Amino acid sequence: MQISTPGLLFPAISLLMLAYTNRFLGLASLMRQILSKFQEHGKHSDWQQIDNLRFRISLLRYTQAMGVSSLLLCTASIFSIFLGSDQGARIFFAAAVIFMAVSLCLSLWEIHLSVVSLDIEISNIKSKNNKGKK
Repeated sequence: MQISTPGLLFPAISLLMLAYTNRFLGLASLMRQILSKFQEHGKHSDWQQIDNLRFRISLLRYTQAMGVSSLLLCTASIFSIFLGSDQGARIFFAAAVIFMAVSLCLSLWEIHLSVVSLDIEISNIKSKNNKGKK
């Protein structure tokens, strides 16, 4: 195994971590807005959104943890190559790829939940429109 093999994951993981961090910041901001709205109106649909956001933020925390673990395992793989342990480098690299795959799967799950959140908002708007037409 060459040192460039685990090095290939570094830019990908770095970009993923940036995307995850931006996603987290966006969700945290949205959570603050909905909490403020809930304190003013106390609607059940707002509470549904809060629950959804709390779970999504937890998923993002685990997604980021898997990404950081993947980066650390890539570093360990490179260090193993430096020490001359090809077997150790392969094990660390395989684990890094697995952690990265788990991170991507968690991210996909979080994206699915964001669609559920949008569906809640759409149903709220529909119910308001239906009440206004009566």
